[in-house]
Amino acid sequence: MKTTNIYTGSLSTIVMKLLNEHDSMYGYQIVKRVIEITHGELQITEGALYPCLHKLEAAGFVEVSYAMIGRRTRKYYKLTEKGTRETVKKLAELERYIQNMRALIHPKFRQAE
Repeated sequence: MKTTNIYTGSLSTIVMKLLNEHDSMYGYQIVKRVIEITHGELQITEGALYPCLHKLEAAGFVEVSYAMIGRRTRKYYKLTEKGTRETVKKLAELERYIQNMRALIHPKFRQAE
């Protein structure tokens, strides 16, 4: 399965979750990690990732730093405190969404509320 609208709608949550698990990451590192975690089922394109990162930065959820790697400058992304709080909120929303989807797909397995 390649990137679908379902995943696209969750891209910022996926990125923020990964950044929450690591001190900082650069774009290609995020792409590789998603592929590893999903065993290739989800592949984020640069065309989707970088606009997402820019929006997160503009919202104050992510801060950017730069490091020289050889002769190249690498751009690293890190969650801010505001971004960490937003990540917790987005993950809770995603968990509720997943629970509701499970209930719709398998109604007899719905968890007691």
